[in-house]
Amino acid sequence: MSLHDDAVLVLKGYGSGEDGLDAAQTELRQDYLDHLARHPDGMWKACEAGHLTASALVVDPERGRVLLTLHRKLRMWLQMGGHCEPGDGTLAAAALREATEESGITGLTLPAGGPVALDRHPIPAPCHWHLDVQYVALAPSGAAERISDESLDLRWFAYDEVAGVADSSVVRLLERTRAALGEGR
Repeated sequence: MSLHDDAVLVLKGYGSGEDGLDAAQTELRQDYLDHLARHPDGMWKACEAGHLTASALVVDPERGRVLLTLHRKLRMWLQMGGHCEPGDGTLAAAALREATEESGITGLTLPAGGPVALDRHPIPAPCHWHLDVQYVALAPSGAAERISDESLDLRWFAYDEVAGVADSSVVRLLERTRAALGEGR
């Protein structure tokens, strides 16, 4: 199965659980599926109409903090993530690879259930959009993070600190992550 085919299956299954999706996530899911139907290269950075990316919010073992990266180019606190690569067999594998590379943490795991959120954001030309498929990555006990070349900094933030350092897309991702993990607010 190609990564493109996997993405279509993941997106078709996204939100099929008991909680379902809100209107905004339902619309994004359809936009992503339409994009992939129109663009056989829609998984790759070379697709100038935009492309899917994969990211993961890294959660500590006690589930009270998240690890964010101060992105070198954007100079914003964000979850780990980036472009899909030819060696990625699935979107989940791409998200896990990106989270591992950018956090330096070995042994991250993605809980069952697939992605927790979708987020579309504009990027500079020649491409126009990142269509991000967002997962949760759980850090193992004793995890030691290590900053990557893509980051200016890497730091753990308590859940209640995230809104003070990150933009609304990361706050929404944290809310959906906590819901997916069965945590209250």
